Amino acid sequence: MKVLIADKFQASGIDALEQLKYTVVSEPDASPDTLTDLVSNHDPDVLIVRSTKVPGKVFDAAKKLSLVVRAGAGYDNIDVEAASRNGISVANCPGKNAIAVAELAWGLILAADRDLPNQTADLKAGAWNKKTYAKKARGLFGATLGVIGIGHIGEEVIKRAHSFGMPVVAWSRSLDDRKAKALGVQRAASPADVAKQADVVSVHVAQTPDTAGMIDADFIASMKPGATLVNTARGGVVDQAAVADAVKAGTIRYAADVYHNQPAPTDAECGDHIKNLANLDGFVGTHHCGASTEQAQEATAAEAVRIIETYDKTGAILHIVNRQAQSRATRLLVVRHLNKAGVLAHVIGKLGEAQINIEEMENVIFQNAEAACAKIQLDDEPSQNTMDKIRSGNPNVLSVDLTVIK
Repeated sequence: MKVLIADKFQASGIDALEQLKYTVVSEPDASPDTLTDLVSNHDPDVLIVRSTKVPGKVFDAAKKLSLVVRAGAGYDNIDVEAASRNGISVANCPGKNAIAVAELAWGLILAADRDLPNQTADLKAGAWNKKTYAKKARGLFGATLGVIGIGHIGEEVIKRAHSFGMPVVAWSRSLDDRKAKALGVQRAASPADVAKQADVVSVHVAQTPDTAGMIDADFIASMKPGATLVNTARGGVVDQAAVADAVKAGTIRYAADVYHNQPAPTDAECGDHIKNLANLDGFVGTHHCGASTEQAQEATAAEAVRIIETYDKTGAILHIVNRQAQSRATRLLVVRHLNKAGVLAHVIGKLGEAQINIEEMENVIFQNAEAACAKIQLDDEPSQNTMDKIRSGNPNVLSVDLTVIK
């Protein structure tokens, strides 16, 4: 198996892949412009990326490529639709950088509350401005933290909030009363309810079509005057222009590690929209480095290797993100059969003749490997004639049953 690493990657991960006897090609300076040629020239079975964007043309040019591993949690840098169209699996490494991102989120919260960047800048300029900065900090103890999105990162942020003595109000599609009680948070009915109650709002949702721009002008208008908004999720979940207007007006403070249309890792400058935001009083920012700790990168590299090894040895893909969420199958065909060559080929052939598509299939081999049971999900109901052909056309078929999938 050949693995192309089109990004910077931990040496421990490269060593582990080589110890598994894989051919490893490391291209740490790969970019979206060069990736298509790299995939075409090296013809890998597996592609690993971190921040490198993987456009659709990469998948169109791929020959053997069957798996892309995003060495991190978010995968919006990968054209997942193009991967799916070409039958290529995409997997990520969720949770391995959760603590690192949570730590940075708290660094941003503290930096915004104490105005640490401006304090540092004044000191570097030789200025002593204790009177001004002593009046700016509000303190966090007793203030309410709002959390939007309760995944691995959101949970780690909440754990640390308790240590700061902050009550937490939270919203997530998956958050119910039982989980809210276990986390020690108050469950909000909507993101807007979080905005109204919180002194600090920290955003931790994945970027999807449903979450794009969810932190919009209406959300910001619902926030308390002087509240702080923190974004360590993805730039696209926040309406950056609306945030900039609010910061400029002095109604909120904004702290961010991610930005809309942010530069590529190989770029040396950020765009004017980020420069203009960064120059606003009331803004604190970092360079999308939330996951960039040694601890997080080692854990993520180890998980990426585990995904590839599992795929190679079993065919199973851990953390796959582009599997069809809900099958189109309407019928379940159950075929008990002797474990002999040609039985499944016979069944599939008869279904093909009837123009019935197989959505999913599992073949379970029983103890001693004498018999097996195939469970085949179909997109339509086979005719009685097709069922009879499946039953009688091969002597190793033991029984055939058809049920409706509810």
